[in-house]
Amino acid sequence: MLWKRCLFTAATLIAGFAGGGSAQQDPLAKLNKELRAGTRDIFGFTFEERTRWEEKDGVSFGKQVNQQDMLSRLRIGADVTPVSWFTMSAMGQDARVPFYGAVAPNTMRDTMDLQEAWVRFFGKRKAGFGAEFGREMLNFGEARLIGTPQWSNVSRTYDAGRVYYRAGKARFEVLMVSPVKVVTDSFNAPDLGERIWGMYDTFSSVWHGASVDAYALRHSQNRIGGWTVAGTLGTDTFGGRIYGPLPAGFAYSVEGVGQGGHAGVLEQRAYAWFTGVTRKTTLFSRPLGLSAEYKVASGTRQGQTYSATFDQLSPANHDKFGHEDLFGWRNIRTLKSLETLGITKTLALNFMYTDHWLDSAFDSLYNGAGNVIASSKTGSAGTRVGQEVDGFVTYQRGGHLFGAGVGHFFKGQFVEETTKGINPRYFYVFQQYSFR
Repeated sequence: MLWKRCLFTAATLIAGFAGGGSAQQDPLAKLNKELRAGTRDIFGFTFEERTRWEEKDGVSFGKQVNQQDMLSRLRIGADVTPVSWFTMSAMGQDARVPFYGAVAPNTMRDTMDLQEAWVRFFGKRKAGFGAEFGREMLNFGEARLIGTPQWSNVSRTYDAGRVYYRAGKARFEVLMVSPVKVVTDSFNAPDLGERIWGMYDTFSSVWHGASVDAYALRHSQNRIGGWTVAGTLGTDTFGGRIYGPLPAGFAYSVEGVGQGGHAGVLEQRAYAWFTGVTRKTTLFSRPLGLSAEYKVASGTRQGQTYSATFDQLSPANHDKFGHEDLFGWRNIRTLKSLETLGITKTLALNFMYTDHWLDSAFDSLYNGAGNVIASSKTGSAGTRVGQEVDGFVTYQRGGHLFGAGVGHFFKGQFVEETTKGINPRYFYVFQQYSFR
């Protein structure tokens, strides 16, 4: 029952408030801080422990059984900077679902493995060349094309090589990144069957506070990398993002992407774009953050002899299409709003609304991983996907973070006619402790 869930949520948060009261005297974080200070920031540890209980009803719109899972993730790492121009870092991650068992999917379970292990050269330079090599979690821009979704119990990581040059407000970067393929209970060995390579350049405060990202990326994928149909994937992505402040507390972000190359045996001609605005204001003397955005990713229309379905590369999609993470950036149009009210400096209430349509009625609806949820080849199911309403609360005290949330999806015509017609629901409570 919903009221029981609410009571449980309140009890959990109250316990969190009480437990968080000693966060300022956290002995582990204090010891690590003293270690870094004592070694003049040459050596230090990183640590994260997170537990989340979640319930999902209407999984895959009724195609899979409902879930009640306890997710557990532990990360332990260390970094060392013996000289100013060289840093190396390593982190192990253990992700489990205790009541699910060993058959849990590799998005939820991966026993102790190497999450990060990288070296960085000249990372502290403000100008000149620098480089990074190894395995690391990455986010470029707003992580719409290359990112690490931390909400996932087994967060994505990359085997990567990056070389960059910094000059004033500009940074020019050449990169090659390969998403690590997770093998549950075995070492996640490097596998370059899927690769994203090219350039990602940034220019800070170039005009009236506006900053610009510009990129040209090649996404290659074969059967070893996960491509399952005829041929291989080889898309060329060209795009850019401009973002900056506006008067009266507003800020904006606009991104546009075009694609060529090939998707299997078909020529690829696709596009996507995003536009968003945020504003910081107050409500009853409390800080209030407001944001609204609209984004589009193209789909293939009837009669087209090429692929127009946007290739989303390797994004961090959490919260970008609703808190339930039902969809990905392929053949979709999404309107989203988010309001965040700071009750205190550590307690925040959030309300999110999303509304979704297909870009093409003849293409499929895709999930966050880019896989097909449902299709209507004749286009008779229309383009109306549905709406989602989410509410969640977070409480931060030192290295302790507590939270709870609930989400409900209201199906549209397309979901009604192409699936079992179930409205997915999501409920969770979590706690996290970390220091670095």
